[in-house]
Amino acid sequence: MTVKSLIASLTQQEDLNFLLTNRIPRAALTRFMGWFSKIENPLVRDVSIGCWRLFSDLDLSEAKKTHFKSLHDCFTRELRPGLRPADPDPSIVVSPSDGIIGAFGTVRDGELFQIKGASYSLIDLLGDPALVETHRNGRFLTLRLTSSMYHRFHAPHDCHIAQVTLIHGDTWNVNPIALKRIERLFCKNERAVIRTHLTSGDALTLVPVAAILVASIRLHFLDMVLNSGTRGPLVFPCDVDVRKGDELGWFEHGSTIIVLAPAHFEFCDNVSEWARIRAGQPLFRNPSA
Repeated sequence: MTVKSLIASLTQQEDLNFLLTNRIPRAALTRFMGWFSKIENPLVRDVSIGCWRLFSDLDLSEAKKTHFKSLHDCFTRELRPGLRPADPDPSIVVSPSDGIIGAFGTVRDGELFQIKGASYSLIDLLGDPALVETHRNGRFLTLRLTSSMYHRFHAPHDCHIAQVTLIHGDTWNVNPIALKRIERLFCKNERAVIRTHLTSGDALTLVPVAAILVASIRLHFLDMVLNSGTRGPLVFPCDVDVRKGDELGWFEHGSTIIVLAPAHFEFCDNVSEWARIRAGQPLFRNPSA
């Protein structure tokens, strides 16, 4: 048995995995990782990326650069041009990121679920009663990014970004093991609520959720990084138009994006639980487009 397969076997043991990724000083470790990952030292960089490869299926063959200044530079890497084309069909809303599809379905009177049998409420997630009414009986879909994935996210359609709200919170792991054990996990973690309207007028909301080692979200249209150190007003009015596929920002590690869509949107045929999807591939179809 190789070292990599041994590590994989150990981390698949739920009790051990939960202990190693949650029963630790999450906030302190996340702050340390934020500092450590930005060290621009060749030895630190090479050892860090080597350890990352050992613990994951990291593949850098799509990266635009072949040399990285730091671990953070590698985490937030760009891809070579043309590798994530957005589906051109105007009726299609595409995935904003690479990810694994988790729970998805219909919001039932403001209730949705993070994993089968574990529900949570829109008001706890969004904190805005008016936005809750917008999505009360709409569609939802959860995308989980693993640590080795491409971490940048993009506009799912031509849309107008109206507001971003940062909600401070914890840094629980967001893997399936934690989702089974921690109630309302997405509502407890640091997150941003990005309110958009498509050119059709339909409301589409993206909720990037931070997690352990990744409590920072970079948004280009705000020209800032949102994290636990953000102080002052946490509601950011916006007036930004973006095109389908435009880069919106990045996570500084793996995490989750929850997509909230109108009730009349239909899930595309490629949407199924645990399916891997790439940024630009279809998620929803707007039959009225």
